[in-house]
Amino acid sequence: MSDKPEASRDDALVRPLGAAITAPEVRIWFVRQVLPLEAVLKQFLQHNWHNKADVDDLLQEVYVRVCDSARTKIPEPAKPFVFTVARNLLIDRVRRERIIPIEAVSDLDALEVEKDEPGPERSVIARDELRRLQTALDRLPPRWHEAIVLKQVDGLSRREIAQRM
Repeated sequence: MSDKPEASRDDALVRPLGAAITAPEVRIWFVRQVLPLEAVLKQFLQHNWHNKADVDDLLQEVYVRVCDSARTKIPEPAKPFVFTVARNLLIDRVRRERIIPIEAVSDLDALEVEKDEPGPERSVIARDELRRLQTALDRLPPRWHEAIVLKQVDGLSRREIAQRM
């Protein structure tokens, strides 16, 4: 036994706002409140995770997340908090597994991703818009036509257009 008195709920009430919780306090809380949940937590993880070989790793990761969180504020009651952490961990793992690394697919056609090429209807619409734009530009006075081309096509500033003209 140690010389230090064990932390109690009353100690948490006296603690100044924003004060860190000591490692021994977290350890005591963890042993008393979280470790007794291990059998039920392990059963929960086995029931909700497809690969049973990962359950022990998941359990340890839940413990790490719970302890990290308890360093700022010890959650009361512990059981709902621990199971929420476990549920969120499983969700994170599922999300991570759904991401397909680009190296895993040698043929991009296997991904069945829509290509960036426009369809035939978009090509026809674009050609029609270009024809109308060219007709409108041809109707402008020559200096206006030149200024618009310098601005929109060549990307010159107003000052550069003025200098050229």
